[in-house]
Amino acid sequence: MINASIKQLSAALAAKTISSVELTQLYLDRIAALNPALNAYITTDAETSLAQARAADGRIARAEASPLTGIPIAQKDIFCAKGWLTTCGSKMLHNFVSPYDAHVIARFNDAGAVNLGKTNMDEFAMGSSNETSHYGPVKNPWDQARVPGGSSGGSACAIAARLCAAATGTDTGGSIRQPAALCGISGLKPTYGVVSRYGMIAFASSLDQAGPMGRSAEDLALLLNAMAGFDERDSTSLQRDKEDYARDLAKPLNGLRIGLPKEFFAEGLSGDVAQAVEAAIAEYRKLGATVVEISLPNSKLSVPVYYVLAPAEASSNLSRFDGVRYGYRAPDYTDLADMYEKSRAQGFGAEVKRRIMIGTYVLSHGYYDAYYLQAQKIRRLIAQDFTEAFRQCDVIMGPTAPSTAFELGEKGDDPVQMYLSDIYTIAVNLAGLPGMSIPCGFGSNNMPVGLQIIGNYFGEARMLNAAHQYQLATDWHSRAPQL
Repeated sequence: MINASIKQLSAALAAKTISSVELTQLYLDRIAALNPALNAYITTDAETSLAQARAADGRIARAEASPLTGIPIAQKDIFCAKGWLTTCGSKMLHNFVSPYDAHVIARFNDAGAVNLGKTNMDEFAMGSSNETSHYGPVKNPWDQARVPGGSSGGSACAIAARLCAAATGTDTGGSIRQPAALCGISGLKPTYGVVSRYGMIAFASSLDQAGPMGRSAEDLALLLNAMAGFDERDSTSLQRDKEDYARDLAKPLNGLRIGLPKEFFAEGLSGDVAQAVEAAIAEYRKLGATVVEISLPNSKLSVPVYYVLAPAEASSNLSRFDGVRYGYRAPDYTDLADMYEKSRAQGFGAEVKRRIMIGTYVLSHGYYDAYYLQAQKIRRLIAQDFTEAFRQCDVIMGPTAPSTAFELGEKGDDPVQMYLSDIYTIAVNLAGLPGMSIPCGFGSNNMPVGLQIIGNYFGEARMLNAAHQYQLATDWHSRAPQL
């Protein structure tokens, strides 16, 4: 059962070959056995999860089930969930129990899914390796000496290790796609505004987007069907007609035009990743797709632009964590200002402090025009590059990450090298486009490689179609680490 797809699990639940309680207990037992080593989960609550499973079994018995009813799903610890500890991977929120549900959590509750627990993550989603969490690093289940990627590394690890059927993630600069690639699973970042950010603890509000993570494109389509939708509580939520993201999965790929950006296959891409991605493109040619070379000339500027804009927004968003209303408060202080300073100094980790300081600097008087305003102008040029590219192709493909998973601690002393882990993913967030990563082979040290698929605005169904047809022809997505 742990290797079954969501569709297969839903069919088994409907046929009464297994109950949601039994399925949930199966995953809880695996979490108890494997999580101490992998550190994928921060919080579990077996009593609450099993209560949800019993309720799901009741819905199934009354023939009121949806495709996700009774399916055990892990939630990234950035989503507020009523009655659950919600830490965002930070000491600052080590004792915060949410009084309400995020929109995404509410959607899964409405669908009858089971919340298995809250997954580990880089602190406030700031990181590319899941090493900045206050609760310790997550280990890659393919090689526990290596990182799982970040910031949604806990969710990616949990899926790869079969500690859940699927999971949620968030993607600000690649934080769904990059850990999906490094852990050998599938992950999708939707078009900005398709999934509500209400109740999702903010890092960089113009970039953050929630999305599904699972074993296959088919799983992602079913998850996105539940997650997507207008929410009046989020001013960036888009009011659009409801879509069935699984509607095009079975379509053949004859005539699909794949754009290959020459900038994605230049210096900096490791040979083993390039080889796996090129083999995937060759498979797409066999499936009837055609390939065109395109250019994204401003993509090389995406990393510096991102590390101006994202910290600027973070410095504003994280100002609310002051030790007054909720979260960590320093035990000893002399006055209000001292309490603020000590609470923030003790509550935030090094990477969060670094980004707050950078963000405050670029927004300060005398530097706003030189840095922040210039970055916004280049962001527009990056988006225009994609608009031009999509006149020549239907989807864009390339590597998700420049290398396979690196060793724990390998890049800890060099933030710039860490930031370059997201060099192929960041431009998608800056433009607000949808993007996904699917497994396409293995590189050095037998570590997974991810193929990135980028779509035009609201092109999720087409991306999922391309991914699903590839997964019907290959078995990379079905492989699991030996644990």
